[in-house]
Amino acid sequence: MVADATLGDVTTATARHERLVAGGEWRWLPPEHRAAYLLDVARTYALAGDMRRAGRAVLDAERTARSEVHERPTARKLVAVVWRSADAPVGLAQLAATLHVT
Repeated sequence: MVADATLGDVTTATARHERLVAGGEWRWLPPEHRAAYLLDVARTYALAGDMRRAGRAVLDAERTARSEVHERPTARKLVAVVWRSADAPVGLAQLAATLHVT
């Protein structure tokens, strides 16, 4: 997904992501790898201006492996950007407060 989005094809990237997480193989990845991937997905959505999906991906990453979001400076920066959007999911404001990025 990240490679497609970097090349400017967000539509293809989004479709590829949805197929990936719907497959059974997704659950075989360690939680930390899934969370790191979800943070990459969130960055991609944010770059595309889709803050609702970006926020959901961040929240999914936190539920998957909390430490990946709480301990990575880049994840904290991403939360700081996305939570300010009017389209950000409600739970993201609480996460931003917890991470002290408000």
